[in-house]
Amino acid sequence: MGARNSSQRRTFPVFLVLFDVDGTLVDSQHMIVAAMTTAFEAESRPVPEREAVLGVVGLSLVEAMEALVPGIEPAAARALAEAYKAAFQRLRQAATRQEPLYPGALAAIRRIGDRADVVLGIATGKSRRGVRSIIDLHGLEGRFATIQTADDHPSKPHPSMILTALAETGVAPERAVILGDSAYDMDMAAAAGIHAVGVSWGYQDPASLAARGAHRVLERFDEAYPVLSNLFGWSDHA
Repeated sequence: MGARNSSQRRTFPVFLVLFDVDGTLVDSQHMIVAAMTTAFEAESRPVPEREAVLGVVGLSLVEAMEALVPGIEPAAARALAEAYKAAFQRLRQAATRQEPLYPGALAAIRRIGDRADVVLGIATGKSRRGVRSIIDLHGLEGRFATIQTADDHPSKPHPSMILTALAETGVAPERAVILGDSAYDMDMAAAAGIHAVGVSWGYQDPASLAARGAHRVLERFDEAYPVLSNLFGWSDHA
């Protein structure tokens, strides 16, 4: 399943298609809620409602904890983040692990990424370890030319992830797009000057994505290629 070597597959100028992970490519909500519950209990804090937890998916962990516990001290937010990471890692190693790709995600990655004039990337609030685990689990090695994670950047919606992805791939902002399920993704795209496409199957209200400037909000993954083709004027020969 590995992608062709980038020096063999690129024609210039290229397009960059970035994907968010949780809520866009992968449905990890059960593990996220379970790990958050464990973390808050370990730190003797009231467990947030499920809706609140899913509402902060996309933020980096410390920022997510600050959003869930307004006024929390920085050290306490970091402690919650560490407790969450430990809980999530235990769940990932368990036989009951639940991080499936959304229906149609793999086919969309293949169809879009197999174009000679497209490179794929990831921009996520997950850690490098978390992204590596997803890539290994679903056989996605070699599919992504650039991978930007919370380990190396400020939290979304700061544009750092996208700006770095553009620099690494040499793609102009107007030829780049991110697919995401959250307002954080839409705001990050706007801050970086690239296009944004929302997905309706994630953890935030799809109407909020359109309100934040999404070019379109997809109902199914098989809509991704036609929408991007229309957005960028792709031919069927690349």
